[in-house]
Amino acid sequence: MASTPSSPPQTIEYSERSLTRAKRSLSCSPFKFALFAAMLTRSIPLADLVGTQGSEAQYTQHPLAELAAENALLWLIQVGVLRREVDGQGITDRFRLTPLGRQIIQQWQAQNQQIPPASWRDRIYNTLTRWLAFWGIKP
Repeated sequence: MASTPSSPPQTIEYSERSLTRAKRSLSCSPFKFALFAAMLTRSIPLADLVGTQGSEAQYTQHPLAELAAENALLWLIQVGVLRREVDGQGITDRFRLTPLGRQIIQQWQAQNQQIPPASWRDRIYNTLTRWLAFWGIKP
């Protein structure tokens, strides 16, 4: 059987609006770069982010309650940065990067391995966008 040469993986082109929203959401999240860098190679369970375990692993900026961690992760799913891992039993409590999230984190990794800090304007805009999305209103 002859093998065919594999072509390099194609990069998905995202709109500037999608990239900006995703970057803003990551900057406003309670998570640190180390979490997303780890997600480049594996999925991370919710339990690793909760309480002091998350802050000791350098995954969170401060200890998070389970509900707070899950809500922050669900927002990043809604934005398109993360996805929940699925196994034969269904949805799991593990999270991983989407191609959009991977593209952003690899870009930041090449620059300075940090999430750019969010401005007060970014935080207000992110909060407003989350609130509108909660009520089903598309900004």
